[in-house]
Amino acid sequence: MDRSAFTKPAGSLTRTPQDYWAFVPARLPREISLGPEVVYLLSESDRALGELAGMTRMLPNPELLVAPLSRREAVLSSRIEGTQASVSDLALFEAAGEAAPHVPADVREVQNYRKAMNHGLERIETLPLSLRLVRELHSKLLEGVRGQERTPGEFRTSQNWIGPPGCVLDNATYVPPPPYELLTCLGDWESFLHEDLKIPPIVRCALMHYQFEAIHPFLDGNGRVGRLLVTLFLCTSRHLPSPVLYLSPFFERNRDEYYEALRAVSEQSLWEQWLEFFARAVLEQCHDAMVRSQRLMMLQEAYRDDLFAVKAAPSAHRLLETLFVNPATTLALAGQWLEVTPMSASRAIRLLVERDILREATGRQRDRVYLAHGIVKAVEDESYAVEIKSSLE
Repeated sequence: MDRSAFTKPAGSLTRTPQDYWAFVPARLPREISLGPEVVYLLSESDRALGELAGMTRMLPNPELLVAPLSRREAVLSSRIEGTQASVSDLALFEAAGEAAPHVPADVREVQNYRKAMNHGLERIETLPLSLRLVRELHSKLLEGVRGQERTPGEFRTSQNWIGPPGCVLDNATYVPPPPYELLTCLGDWESFLHEDLKIPPIVRCALMHYQFEAIHPFLDGNGRVGRLLVTLFLCTSRHLPSPVLYLSPFFERNRDEYYEALRAVSEQSLWEQWLEFFARAVLEQCHDAMVRSQRLMMLQEAYRDDLFAVKAAPSAHRLLETLFVNPATTLALAGQWLEVTPMSASRAIRLLVERDILREATGRQRDRVYLAHGIVKAVEDESYAVEIKSSLE
C-alpha cells in the first residue's frame, strides 16, 4: 500500500504487529458541509427519487418493475467482480433449475446475489439493518459458489487486501483495518445507521456504503454485500415503497471512477467527490428505472393487444402477465403458474411462440426452456442508459 497517497486520510494508517500497514477509517461524520454544486445535485437526485417512489406507488403491479430490475442488478453488481452472466442466462437457469445442464459458475453466483437481495427484503420487515443482517446476506451470497470456503456469514479473523491478481500485502493497492480493529469499526457503522441524524437520506446512504467498503469486513464478497445494502437502506428508511432503485448498473458503467471516488475518500478525505458521484448514480438510475418501466408497460400493452387480436385463450393472457415477472418458462412451470393441465399449458406456450413473444432457447426435444426475448431485451438494453445520460448532461 502506497502510504504517500494518504495525504489527508479519512482515518489513520496503522502498522500492525505483523509489520504491515493498514488503513483504519475514522468514525463516519455526523454532519458534513457541502458546496453549492453538490447540494444542487443532491437536491435533483432526491427529487428524482421521490418521482420514482411516486410512480412505483401508482403501478398496478410493482413486480412488473421490481423483478426485472432486481435481475439486472444481480447481473451487473456481480459483473463488477468479474462474472460474465447475462439477464437471459439468469432467467433461463431460474426456469430450468437443477435440470439445466452445464450451468456456468457465474450464473450460480448471480442467482445467489438475487437470493441474498430477496432474503434481505424479507428480513427488513422485522429486522433492522444491522451486523446480524449483513452476516445473513453474506452467507446467502456465498452459499455453494466461489468463495464458499471463505467463512460465509462470518466477519474475517485474518487480514485481507485489495490489488491486482497475484499481489501480496506489501504491494496491495489497499489494506483495510486489521482484524483486531474490525469490531470497533463495524460497531460505529451500525450505530450510524440508527442514530437520529439530520443528514439527507442519499448522503447517509453514500456514507454508509463508503464506510462498509473501507472496512471490508469479509474475506470475499464485500463489494456485492455493500451494493445490496444501498437498496435495502433506501427501502428500510421508507424512501422507496418497493425495491426499484439499483446503483450497480451505474457503478459498472463507471467502474474506474467508482473505485477512484471511494479511494479518494480514504486517501484524501474527498467526501464531496464521492457524494457527487453517488448523487449522479441515484439521479441516472432513477430516470433509468422510470424509462424501463414505461417501456415495459408499453411492451406489455402491445403484447396484450396482439393476443386479443388473435382471440387468445385466457391461459395465454395469464401466461403473458407472468412472463413480465419471470421471463423464462418450461412446460411444467407454465402448468404450475396457470394451474392447468400440461395440454392447456402447451397450447398457451405454443401460441406465444407463434406470436414471437416466446422463443425456445435450448434446441432440445426434451426439457425445453422458453425465453421472452423482448422482455429480456427491455431489461438488458444499455441504450436506455446512454439516452438518459445524454439527456441529463
